[in-house]
Amino acid sequence: MREGIRAVLAWDPAARSPPEVLLCYPGMHALWAHRVNHFLWNHGLKLVVRILAHIVRRRTGVEIHLGVTIGRRVVIDHGMGIVIGETAVIGSDVRMYSGVVIGTTSHLPGKRHPTIEDDVLIGANALLLGAIRIGRGAKISAGAVVRRDVSPGVVIRLVQAKLYRQLQRRVCLTADAGN
Repeated sequence: MREGIRAVLAWDPAARSPPEVLLCYPGMHALWAHRVNHFLWNHGLKLVVRILAHIVRRRTGVEIHLGVTIGRRVVIDHGMGIVIGETAVIGSDVRMYSGVVIGTTSHLPGKRHPTIEDDVLIGANALLLGAIRIGRGAKISAGAVVRRDVSPGVVIRLVQAKLYRQLQRRVCLTADAGN
């Protein structure tokens, strides 16, 4: 728990103190509950732990399947809407923001969710889909959809959105001026 609190304090400039993180960070609460639930899941208490995980999801907004393996010092900042699928593996020192989906494109048994290596940053609402590997130190921008392996240290960035309405007005004004 101390290591997780220190990680939040190091990565979140809004975090002011260990008691604040302990009491007010649902992403940390979801991770701590997952560690206990994952242990119980691996020791055969499947139904009881699924009920506990359901309660955690309702209280935190973070859904982590009980089979997921998660490393140390992972930070879920503004965790509402995060979904992490059953066969995902998440390394240490990974940071992710709200709305991240670490999901699948298959319903077949076996490895079907991403493996995320250490020191990865995943922006808000990013979708990582399939049995892909996100390399150490990679950065995935907000809103990215990733369906292929990402090499270590690579930055996946989206093209910035354009102001469609403003461009449309300019075109209309130009068309009116010609009449």
